[in-house]
Amino acid sequence: MVESQIVEMKVKESYSILDSIRLPHGLYIASPSDHYSAVWIRDTLYISLPYLNKRCNTYERALHRLLDLLIEYEWKIDIHTTKKPHEAWEYIHAKYDADNVRELLEPWGHAQHDAVGMLLWAIGEGERQGKRILRNTRDRIIVQKLVYYLHTCEYWHDIDNGMWEEGREIHASSVGACISGLRSVSYLVDVPEYMINNGLAALERLGLNETPDRSEDMAQLSLIYPHRVYSRENAIMVLGQVEQRLLRKNGVVRYLGDSYYSTLESTGRHHPSSYYAGTEAEWCLGLPWLAICHMELGNYDKALHYIERTEKVMLADGSLPELYFANTNVPNPNTPLGWANALYVVAWERMSRKINA
Repeated sequence: MVESQIVEMKVKESYSILDSIRLPHGLYIASPSDHYSAVWIRDTLYISLPYLNKRCNTYERALHRLLDLLIEYEWKIDIHTTKKPHEAWEYIHAKYDADNVRELLEPWGHAQHDAVGMLLWAIGEGERQGKRILRNTRDRIIVQKLVYYLHTCEYWHDIDNGMWEEGREIHASSVGACISGLRSVSYLVDVPEYMINNGLAALERLGLNETPDRSEDMAQLSLIYPHRVYSRENAIMVLGQVEQRLLRKNGVVRYLGDSYYSTLESTGRHHPSSYYAGTEAEWCLGLPWLAICHMELGNYDKALHYIERTEKVMLADGSLPELYFANTNVPNPNTPLGWANALYVVAWERMSRKINA
């Protein structure tokens, strides 16, 4: 079998994986593993990206079910369009029961503004692509209430749990996602300009940092793609920081000192985060994400390099694990991770369009 046919097969296998984790209601579990057999707003949106420019209703089904979810919890959103949430459970939840799409009772870091920003971006971008995301006036009203919600939260300086659902800080990836989301729906609903300006000012204060205390983080790649919030100059610098400090053989570490599935954590030993340097897990989704970010900047040779690196860390069935343990070829149990396979499809199809143009 020639190489091009092998690659096309990997793409087909990735689509099969995405099909396998799509639930009857249109949303996605993050992974078939027991640990991730729930529905996250963020994961569903990233997994839906390959269908954004497809002539099918897969993208719409996911967005419609998310809008229905928000309508079911409209009473909660109404409270927080006037009263600022403080405890994590007061925020729009990030994670739901897979079958009934209901809030889970377990404590969780639900203060995740990037998920709300990504949802607004996905709604606005879907409409721009000619998809009928807003079905009726009620959908439009709930989108407007999401804008009010971000206003009440004062997302530009509200500490949240961020993309990795950890400690509450001001995260550039959360602020930037909200800027992007508000811009995206500004032609559909009313978005006060100062809300976007406040976000831009907060992002400027952070400079090239993800948080006041963290200089680089894989989550910042989202501000190059899909959100396109960083200037070209800043995008180049952030991309360089991620490649220089976070890139590893089998993926990208989320940030220096990350203890999640680190080789120290797996031994049961507990140490300050500084002790985890060099033991951080290598996340596979970072490789296709780097490929897409380089395409955003016109670096197609570098993008192809990362697509090929992604294919090298795939398992035999075409699935991409969540991560590999540091400096090993051993993946963790959260395999496949839908988000990773979805980004691979986006990267490969975008590169294919460029080559065949």
